[in-house]
Amino acid sequence: MASRALFNTQLTRTLKRPGVRFNTTFNSKFARERDAVKEHAGKAADTWKKISLFVCIPALLATGINAYNLAMAHEEHMKHHPHEWVHYPYLNMRAHDFFWGTESLFFNPKVNHPAAED
Repeated sequence: MASRALFNTQLTRTLKRPGVRFNTTFNSKFARERDAVKEHAGKAADTWKKISLFVCIPALLATGINAYNLAMAHEEHMKHHPHEWVHYPYLNMRAHDFFWGTESLFFNPKVNHPAAED
């Protein structure tokens, strides 16, 4: 089977034939356009890289620091003025306790009302 493929005259002629010839004027015009696009893309990519490094990262850091400071100020304020829980009959309704306790899986004692106090 392999010998048939190797000695096939049509296949050998196809392999010996030179590549496709292109019109040189079109080829050079296409190459110039391609190089111009490549150069423009390189400049645009460099611009966006600089924007990302020198604008976005500092802005994200400043926003993160601001959010942290606001959260710490809010937490300090909540220490002085604790939230008074209002008991509503539809809160913390349980037919039976979970196997890990009375609280839900995402219970946070700082922001959720404990079910045991009902």
